[in-house]
Amino acid sequence: MKLNIALLAGDGIGPEVIDQAVKVSNAIAKKFNHSINWVSALTGAAAIDAVGEPYPIETHNICLNADAILFGAIGDPKYDNDPLAKVRPEQGLLKMRQDLGLFANVRPTFTFPSLIDKSPLKRERIEGTDLVFLRELTGGIYFGERGRKDNGNTAFDTCTYTREEITRLAKKGFELAMSRSKKLCCVDKANVLESSRLWRETVQMMEKDYPEVEVSYEFVDAVAMRLVQWPNSYDVLITENLFGDILTDEASVISGSMGLMPSASIGLKNSLFEPIHGSYPQAAGKNIANPLATILSAAMMFEDAFNLKEEAKLIRLVVNQSLEKSIVTEDLSEKEKAYKTSEVGDWLTDQILK
Repeated sequence: MKLNIALLAGDGIGPEVIDQAVKVSNAIAKKFNHSINWVSALTGAAAIDAVGEPYPIETHNICLNADAILFGAIGDPKYDNDPLAKVRPEQGLLKMRQDLGLFANVRPTFTFPSLIDKSPLKRERIEGTDLVFLRELTGGIYFGERGRKDNGNTAFDTCTYTREEITRLAKKGFELAMSRSKKLCCVDKANVLESSRLWRETVQMMEKDYPEVEVSYEFVDAVAMRLVQWPNSYDVLITENLFGDILTDEASVISGSMGLMPSASIGLKNSLFEPIHGSYPQAAGKNIANPLATILSAAMMFEDAFNLKEEAKLIRLVVNQSLEKSIVTEDLSEKEKAYKTSEVGDWLTDQILK
Protein backbone atom coordinates (compact mmCIF):
# COMPACT_ATOMS: atom_id res chain seq x y z
CA MET A 1 0.00 0.00 0.00
CA LYS A 2 1.28 3.49 -0.87
CA LEU A 3 0.85 6.02 1.92
CA ASN A 4 1.17 9.75 1.33
CA ILE A 5 1.77 11.44 4.71
CA ALA A 6 2.29 15.12 5.52
CA LEU A 7 4.93 15.60 8.19
CA LEU A 8 4.64 18.66 10.43
CA ALA A 9 7.44 18.51 13.00
CA GLY A 10 6.66 21.94 14.47
CA ASP A 11 8.56 23.44 17.39
CA GLY A 12 10.57 22.50 20.48
CA ILE A 13 10.89 18.75 20.85
CA GLY A 14 8.58 18.22 17.86
CA PRO A 15 11.35 17.45 15.33
CA GLU A 16 13.05 14.98 17.70
CA VAL A 17 9.96 12.95 18.55
CA ILE A 18 8.71 13.08 14.95
CA ASP A 19 12.04 11.60 13.79
CA GLN A 20 11.44 8.56 15.99
CA ALA A 21 7.88 8.11 14.71
CA VAL A 22 9.21 8.25 11.15
CA LYS A 23 11.83 5.60 11.99
CA VAL A 24 9.21 3.30 13.45
CA SER A 25 6.75 3.93 10.60
CA ASN A 26 9.43 3.21 7.99
CA ALA A 27 10.25 -0.05 9.78
CA ILE A 28 6.55 -0.99 9.73
CA ALA A 29 6.38 -0.13 6.03
CA LYS A 30 9.39 -2.34 5.33
CA LYS A 31 8.01 -5.26 7.34
CA PHE A 32 4.52 -5.12 5.82
CA ASN A 33 5.61 -4.14 2.30
CA HIS A 34 4.15 -0.61 2.22
CA SER A 35 5.60 2.50 0.63
CA ILE A 36 5.52 5.82 2.52
CA ASN A 37 5.96 9.18 0.84
CA TRP A 38 6.75 11.73 3.55
CA VAL A 39 6.19 15.40 2.66
CA SER A 40 7.55 17.85 5.25
CA ALA A 41 6.00 21.26 5.90
CA LEU A 42 6.45 24.18 8.29
CA THR A 43 4.07 25.20 11.05
CA GLY A 44 4.11 27.08 14.36
CA ALA A 45 7.05 29.22 15.46
CA ALA A 46 9.28 27.56 12.86
CA ALA A 47 6.92 28.81 10.15
CA ILE A 48 6.67 32.31 11.66
CA ASP A 49 10.46 32.56 11.73
CA ALA A 50 10.73 31.36 8.13
CA VAL A 51 7.79 33.04 6.37
CA GLY A 52 5.99 35.19 8.95
CA GLU A 53 2.89 32.95 9.26
CA PRO A 54 2.22 30.05 11.66
CA TYR A 55 0.25 28.03 9.05
CA PRO A 56 1.39 29.01 5.54
CA ILE A 57 -0.71 28.26 2.46
CA GLU A 58 2.05 25.92 1.23
CA THR A 59 1.63 23.83 4.38
CA HIS A 60 -2.15 23.84 3.98
CA ASN A 61 -1.90 22.54 0.40
CA ILE A 62 0.48 19.77 1.45
CA CYS A 63 -1.97 18.72 4.19
CA LEU A 64 -4.92 18.82 1.80
CA ASN A 65 -3.16 16.51 -0.65
CA ALA A 66 -2.00 14.02 2.00
CA ASP A 67 -3.74 10.81 3.06
CA ALA A 68 -2.93 11.66 6.70
CA ILE A 69 -0.96 14.20 8.72
CA LEU A 70 1.58 13.39 11.44
CA PHE A 71 2.23 16.36 13.69
CA GLY A 72 4.80 17.00 16.44
CA ALA A 73 4.24 20.01 18.70
CA ILE A 74 3.74 23.75 18.54
CA GLY A 75 4.83 26.66 20.74
CA ASP A 76 7.82 28.80 21.64
CA PRO A 77 8.50 30.72 24.88
CA LYS A 78 9.55 33.86 23.02
CA TYR A 79 5.90 34.22 21.96
CA ASP A 80 4.42 32.95 25.26
CA ASN A 81 6.23 35.69 27.15
CA ASP A 82 5.12 38.49 24.83
CA PRO A 83 1.45 39.37 25.47
CA LEU A 84 1.58 41.95 22.67
CA ALA A 85 2.77 39.54 19.96
CA LYS A 86 0.46 39.88 16.96
CA VAL A 87 1.28 36.44 15.55
CA ARG A 88 1.55 33.36 17.75
CA PRO A 89 2.43 29.74 16.96
CA GLU A 90 -0.84 28.48 18.47
CA GLN A 91 -2.78 30.55 15.93
CA GLY A 92 -1.40 28.17 13.33
CA LEU A 93 -2.89 25.20 15.15
CA LEU A 94 -6.31 26.83 15.36
CA LYS A 95 -6.16 27.87 11.70
CA MET A 96 -5.09 24.39 10.63
CA ARG A 97 -7.99 22.81 12.52
CA GLN A 98 -10.46 25.27 11.02
CA ASP A 99 -9.15 25.25 7.45
CA LEU A 100 -8.89 21.45 7.33
CA GLY A 101 -12.25 21.00 9.08
CA LEU A 102 -10.76 18.91 11.89
CA PHE A 103 -13.82 19.04 14.10
CA ALA A 104 -13.29 16.02 16.40
CA ASN A 105 -10.30 15.52 18.67
CA VAL A 106 -10.06 11.88 19.77
CA ARG A 107 -8.05 11.42 22.95
CA PRO A 108 -7.75 7.96 24.48
CA THR A 109 -6.62 7.52 28.08
CA PHE A 110 -5.44 4.11 29.23
CA THR A 111 -2.98 2.58 31.64
CA PHE A 112 0.13 0.51 30.99
CA PRO A 113 0.50 -2.47 33.37
CA SER A 114 4.23 -1.86 33.82
CA LEU A 115 3.71 1.82 34.69
CA ILE A 116 0.56 1.74 36.78
CA ASP A 117 2.44 2.55 39.98
CA LYS A 118 3.98 5.66 38.38
CA SER A 119 0.56 7.28 38.20
CA PRO A 120 -0.13 9.96 40.85
CA LEU A 121 -3.40 8.12 41.54
CA LYS A 122 -3.74 4.91 43.53
CA ARG A 123 -3.64 1.63 41.63
CA GLU A 124 -7.13 0.60 42.75
CA ARG A 125 -8.58 3.85 41.40
CA ILE A 126 -7.13 3.62 37.89
CA GLU A 127 -6.67 -0.08 37.14
CA GLY A 128 -8.66 -0.97 34.05
CA THR A 129 -9.06 2.64 32.87
CA ASP A 130 -9.74 2.74 29.13
CA LEU A 131 -11.68 5.83 28.17
CA VAL A 132 -11.88 8.09 25.13
CA PHE A 133 -12.69 11.79 24.99
CA LEU A 134 -14.17 13.29 21.84
CA ARG A 135 -13.61 17.03 22.05
CA GLU A 136 -15.30 19.39 19.59
CA LEU A 137 -12.43 21.25 17.97
CA THR A 138 -13.58 24.01 15.63
CA GLY A 139 -16.32 25.81 17.55
CA GLY A 140 -16.93 27.27 20.98
CA ILE A 141 -15.08 29.99 22.80
CA TYR A 142 -11.81 29.55 20.89
CA PHE A 143 -13.50 30.56 17.65
CA GLY A 144 -16.25 32.90 18.86
CA GLU A 145 -16.40 36.67 18.77
CA ARG A 146 -13.78 38.29 20.96
CA GLY A 147 -12.41 41.71 21.68
CA ARG A 148 -11.80 44.59 24.05
CA LYS A 149 -13.88 47.61 24.96
CA ASP A 150 -13.82 50.43 27.50
CA ASN A 151 -10.41 51.56 26.23
CA GLY A 152 -9.06 48.04 26.53
CA ASN A 153 -10.09 47.60 30.16
CA THR A 154 -12.83 45.05 29.45
CA ALA A 155 -12.26 41.86 27.45
CA PHE A 156 -14.74 39.32 26.13
CA ASP A 157 -14.70 35.89 24.47
CA THR A 158 -17.95 34.42 23.19
CA CYS A 159 -18.85 30.72 23.26
CA THR A 160 -21.06 29.98 20.25
CA TYR A 161 -22.26 26.60 18.95
CA THR A 162 -24.61 25.56 16.17
CA ARG A 163 -26.76 22.45 16.32
CA GLU A 164 -24.91 21.14 13.26
CA GLU A 165 -21.53 21.39 14.98
CA ILE A 166 -22.83 19.52 18.00
CA THR A 167 -24.58 16.86 15.91
CA ARG A 168 -21.54 15.89 13.85
CA LEU A 169 -19.37 15.52 16.98
CA ALA A 170 -22.07 13.62 18.87
CA LYS A 171 -22.55 11.28 15.91
CA LYS A 172 -18.87 10.32 16.14
CA GLY A 173 -19.37 9.75 19.88
CA PHE A 174 -22.39 7.51 19.42
CA GLU A 175 -20.61 5.51 16.71
CA LEU A 176 -17.53 5.06 18.88
CA ALA A 177 -19.70 4.01 21.84
CA MET A 178 -21.40 1.39 19.64
CA SER A 179 -17.98 -0.12 18.85
CA ARG A 180 -17.01 -0.24 22.53
CA SER A 181 -19.14 -0.80 25.65
CA LYS A 182 -22.16 1.23 24.42
CA LYS A 183 -21.80 3.88 27.13
CA LEU A 184 -21.69 7.58 26.29
CA CYS A 185 -21.33 10.55 28.63
CA CYS A 186 -22.16 14.08 27.46
CA VAL A 187 -20.18 16.62 29.50
CA ASP A 188 -21.64 20.13 29.75
CA LYS A 189 -22.64 22.94 32.11
CA ALA A 190 -26.32 23.00 31.22
CA ASN A 191 -27.35 24.39 34.60
CA VAL A 192 -25.65 27.69 33.73
CA LEU A 193 -24.71 28.00 30.05
CA GLU A 194 -27.14 28.35 27.14
CA SER A 195 -24.63 26.76 24.75
CA SER A 196 -24.50 23.72 27.05
CA ARG A 197 -28.29 23.50 27.04
CA LEU A 198 -28.17 23.27 23.24
CA TRP A 199 -25.58 20.48 23.57
CA ARG A 200 -27.78 18.50 25.94
CA GLU A 201 -30.95 19.10 23.91
CA THR A 202 -29.24 18.00 20.67
CA VAL A 203 -27.74 14.82 22.14
CA GLN A 204 -31.06 13.90 23.77
CA MET A 205 -32.76 14.18 20.37
CA MET A 206 -30.16 11.79 18.89
CA GLU A 207 -30.64 9.09 21.52
CA LYS A 208 -33.54 7.49 19.61
CA ASP A 209 -31.18 6.76 16.68
CA TYR A 210 -28.87 4.75 18.95
CA PRO A 211 -31.21 2.83 21.29
CA GLU A 212 -28.45 0.43 22.39
CA VAL A 213 -26.27 3.22 23.77
CA GLU A 214 -26.69 4.14 27.43
CA VAL A 215 -26.33 7.95 27.58
CA SER A 216 -25.54 9.94 30.71
CA TYR A 217 -25.24 13.69 31.19
CA GLU A 218 -22.81 15.19 33.69
CA PHE A 219 -21.69 18.68 34.55
CA VAL A 220 -18.07 19.44 33.73
CA ASP A 221 -17.09 20.12 37.35
CA ALA A 222 -18.45 16.73 38.43
CA VAL A 223 -16.50 14.99 35.68
CA ALA A 224 -13.34 16.85 36.71
CA MET A 225 -13.73 15.33 40.19
CA ARG A 226 -14.66 11.82 39.06
CA LEU A 227 -11.73 11.63 36.65
CA VAL A 228 -9.36 11.53 39.61
CA GLN A 229 -11.68 9.45 41.79
CA TRP A 230 -12.93 6.68 39.48
CA PRO A 231 -11.71 7.19 35.91
CA ASN A 232 -12.40 3.55 35.08
CA SER A 233 -16.13 4.27 35.38
CA TYR A 234 -16.07 6.19 32.08
CA ASP A 235 -15.89 4.90 28.52
CA VAL A 236 -16.71 7.44 25.77
CA LEU A 237 -17.15 11.11 26.68
CA ILE A 238 -18.15 13.96 24.36
CA THR A 239 -17.78 17.63 25.15
CA GLU A 240 -17.24 21.14 23.82
CA ASN A 241 -13.90 22.71 22.97
CA LEU A 242 -12.84 24.47 26.18
CA PHE A 243 -14.10 21.76 28.56
CA GLY A 244 -12.40 19.12 26.43
CA ASP A 245 -9.12 21.01 26.38
CA ILE A 246 -8.98 21.06 30.18
CA LEU A 247 -10.40 17.61 30.94
CA THR A 248 -8.19 15.76 28.47
CA ASP A 249 -5.05 17.25 30.01
CA GLU A 250 -6.33 16.23 33.43
CA ALA A 251 -6.99 12.70 32.19
CA SER A 252 -3.55 12.46 30.57
CA VAL A 253 -1.72 12.19 33.91
CA ILE A 254 -3.63 9.01 34.81
CA SER A 255 -1.20 6.90 32.78
CA GLY A 256 1.81 8.30 34.64
CA SER A 257 3.20 10.56 31.90
CA MET A 258 1.84 12.99 29.31
CA GLY A 259 4.62 11.62 27.10
CA LEU A 260 2.62 8.45 26.54
CA MET A 261 -0.76 9.57 25.24
CA PRO A 262 -1.58 9.86 21.52
CA SER A 263 -4.45 11.70 19.87
CA ALA A 264 -6.18 12.19 16.54
CA SER A 265 -8.07 15.12 15.05
CA ILE A 266 -10.66 13.91 12.58
CA GLY A 267 -12.36 15.88 9.83
CA LEU A 268 -14.62 15.09 6.90
CA LYS A 269 -11.67 14.47 4.57
CA ASN A 270 -8.48 14.88 6.59
CA SER A 271 -7.07 13.29 9.73
CA LEU A 272 -4.20 14.59 11.84
CA PHE A 273 -2.35 12.52 14.44
CA GLU A 274 -0.28 14.04 17.24
CA PRO A 275 1.00 13.49 20.79
CA ILE A 276 -0.94 15.34 23.46
CA HIS A 277 2.13 16.93 25.04
CA GLY A 278 3.39 20.38 24.17
CA SER A 279 6.63 21.57 22.60
CA TYR A 280 8.59 21.31 25.91
CA PRO A 281 11.18 23.90 24.80
CA GLN A 282 13.38 23.28 27.85
CA ALA A 283 14.23 19.84 26.43
CA ALA A 284 14.56 20.85 22.77
CA GLY A 285 17.78 19.64 21.18
CA LYS A 286 18.84 17.60 24.22
CA ASN A 287 17.70 14.19 22.92
CA ILE A 288 15.84 13.48 26.19
CA ALA A 289 12.16 13.86 25.22
CA ASN A 290 9.84 10.88 25.43
CA PRO A 291 8.87 9.89 21.84
CA LEU A 292 6.30 7.22 22.75
CA ALA A 293 3.19 9.42 22.48
CA THR A 294 4.21 10.42 18.95
CA ILE A 295 4.96 6.81 18.04
CA LEU A 296 1.59 5.71 19.45
CA SER A 297 0.00 8.53 17.42
CA ALA A 298 1.57 6.92 14.36
CA ALA A 299 -0.07 3.66 15.44
CA MET A 300 -3.43 5.46 15.56
CA MET A 301 -2.67 6.79 12.07
CA PHE A 302 -2.04 3.32 10.66
CA GLU A 303 -5.25 2.00 12.21
CA ASP A 304 -7.68 4.89 11.75
CA ALA A 305 -6.46 6.56 8.55
CA PHE A 306 -5.37 3.45 6.64
CA ASN A 307 -7.27 0.62 8.38
CA LEU A 308 -3.96 -1.20 8.89
CA LYS A 309 -4.78 -2.84 12.20
CA GLU A 310 -1.96 -5.39 12.33
CA GLU A 311 0.61 -2.67 11.75
CA ALA A 312 -0.85 -0.58 14.58
CA LYS A 313 -0.98 -3.62 16.84
CA LEU A 314 2.71 -4.32 16.30
CA ILE A 315 3.69 -0.74 17.16
CA ARG A 316 1.71 -0.92 20.40
CA LEU A 317 3.26 -4.29 21.21
CA VAL A 318 6.85 -3.08 20.91
CA VAL A 319 6.02 0.10 22.86
CA ASN A 320 4.67 -2.06 25.69
CA GLN A 321 7.85 -4.16 25.51
CA SER A 322 10.01 -1.06 25.80
CA LEU A 323 8.11 -0.02 28.92
CA GLU A 324 8.35 -3.50 30.46
CA LYS A 325 12.11 -3.63 29.78
CA SER A 326 12.62 0.01 30.92
CA ILE A 327 13.90 1.15 27.53
CA VAL A 328 12.58 4.61 28.35
CA THR A 329 13.62 8.26 28.54
CA GLU A 330 14.43 10.09 31.75
CA ASP A 331 10.83 11.03 32.57
CA LEU A 332 10.07 7.34 33.21
CA SER A 333 13.46 5.87 34.12
CA GLU A 334 13.59 6.71 37.86
CA LYS A 335 16.67 4.79 39.15
CA GLU A 336 17.14 2.81 35.94
CA LYS A 337 19.25 3.88 32.98
CA ALA A 338 17.68 6.76 31.04
CA TYR A 339 17.79 6.22 27.29
CA LYS A 340 18.05 9.01 24.75
CA THR A 341 15.11 9.88 22.52
CA SER A 342 16.89 8.45 19.48
CA GLU A 343 17.94 5.29 21.35
CA VAL A 344 14.30 4.51 22.20
CA GLY A 345 13.39 4.95 18.52
CA ASP A 346 16.28 2.73 17.42
CA TRP A 347 15.32 0.00 19.90
CA LEU A 348 11.68 -0.02 18.76
CA THR A 349 12.76 -0.13 15.12
CA ASP A 350 15.03 -3.10 15.78
CA GLN A 351 12.20 -4.99 17.53
CA ILE A 352 9.85 -4.43 14.59
CA LEU A 353 12.38 -5.66 12.05
CA LYS A 354 13.36 -8.79 14.00
